[in-house]
Amino acid sequence: MGKGAERIVIEPVTRVEGHGKVTILLDEQRQVQEARLHIVEFRGFERFIQGRPLWEIPVLVQRLCGICPVSHHLCAAKAIDHIVGADQLTATAHKMRLLMHHGQFLQSHALHFFHLCSPDLLFGFDADVAKRNVIGIIGAHPELARQGVLLRKYGQEIIRATAGKKIHGTGAIPGGINKNLSLAERDDLLTDLEQIVAWSRDVVTLAKDYTLEHLEELAPLGSFDSSHMAIVRDDGAYDIYDGRLRACSAEGEVILDHADNQTYHHVLAEEVRPWSYMKFPFIRELGPRDGWYRVGPLARLNVCDYFDTPLAEAARKEFAAVTGGKPCNVTMAYHWARMIELLHSAETIDQLLHDPDLQGNDLVVTGERRLEGVGIIEAPRGTLFHHYRVNEDDQITMCNLIVSTTSNNEPMNRAVKKVAMDHLNGVETITEGMLNRVEVAIRAYDPCLSCATHAMGQMPLVVELHDADGAVLDKRVRDA
Repeated sequence: MGKGAERIVIEPVTRVEGHGKVTILLDEQRQVQEARLHIVEFRGFERFIQGRPLWEIPVLVQRLCGICPVSHHLCAAKAIDHIVGADQLTATAHKMRLLMHHGQFLQSHALHFFHLCSPDLLFGFDADVAKRNVIGIIGAHPELARQGVLLRKYGQEIIRATAGKKIHGTGAIPGGINKNLSLAERDDLLTDLEQIVAWSRDVVTLAKDYTLEHLEELAPLGSFDSSHMAIVRDDGAYDIYDGRLRACSAEGEVILDHADNQTYHHVLAEEVRPWSYMKFPFIRELGPRDGWYRVGPLARLNVCDYFDTPLAEAARKEFAAVTGGKPCNVTMAYHWARMIELLHSAETIDQLLHDPDLQGNDLVVTGERRLEGVGIIEAPRGTLFHHYRVNEDDQITMCNLIVSTTSNNEPMNRAVKKVAMDHLNGVETITEGMLNRVEVAIRAYDPCLSCATHAMGQMPLVVELHDADGAVLDKRVRDA
């Protein structure tokens, strides 16, 4: 860093899951030279599950995260299903898993919107940091805060009823599910469902009105043209559990469509960069420079053809009308898209709870064993990949995870740099509100940083000795 240059650090990035920091480098003319999102923790799940028996994996890997454990639970279960030859689950098992998954979407989206991002939207990006938090929301908007808590609580009750526990449940097992939904459990969940759907409709309206009323300010904030990727159903419908990969360009041109999930690595690759514990996935055909893409609620609305529930489909059409049916590349539109998904999950839960298949007793199937399996689903934050190989003793020999936030790694870094250049270039006095805009752009992706950490090659061991004032007295590095 040259004389007169300045390094700005935002650490930690707040109101996200996991630990990260942002560094921004200003030159002597106070122009932004570089801005990066750093992931500063490492989990290592891909290595330490090696040698474990395959039936442990759906329960073990969800310890990656306490916010989205169901996503890892189900994605791993789908991969293990393929290994045990369970190519077609029973109706009860499939619908119980689907109900669990939509409960996860409901609770996760409610948590993010009401608790993590709503302080920015309701109080403004420049509001006093002492007020711009969930406690401030409870004080200024108590009814809205209450709805957020109860929406999330309802989603967690769905998870408890389908997985046995609200966090780190055991419902999905190789080839199926370990319980059905009793009539008593169903009736209990039906009690509040009408109110849940109504609140979900209201929050879509809130997110839509906010986005459209503030579009002039929001449209450029961390926005850029990008490709988008998600899974879709065979007929192009929105899907979060059974679909296959589709990607489109910023203009809506199809890049890949209905790619085979078991051979995802033929169309996707991953790049490693030395300054992050997250990888950088890209579409092979386009290469690392042009093949990066976005995932998550915005991408899912951009690539799907329609929703199969009426209220969410009407909301999707309103969303698509803003851009004339072309993909939306406004980063802050993630929030509106996320609430449309929340409404779709509420509607789907309504449909599933009225389905008698949930009370069935045929729970597990098996088939011809394989030595490799891939599971791909849509987690709340985007497309999630679990890839495993096993030996003849059913022990895991290889694991590769591409987590939603990993796919959004390049987009988040671009958003950070875009906001920094738009708001910090040439500025003599940098305010907290300016730096908060950098975090706002990151929070739009609802990143799960702890889930996404991953490294290739040899990890260095660094030990530092500090005195009482924090000064480094000695440092040793092994295998740098």
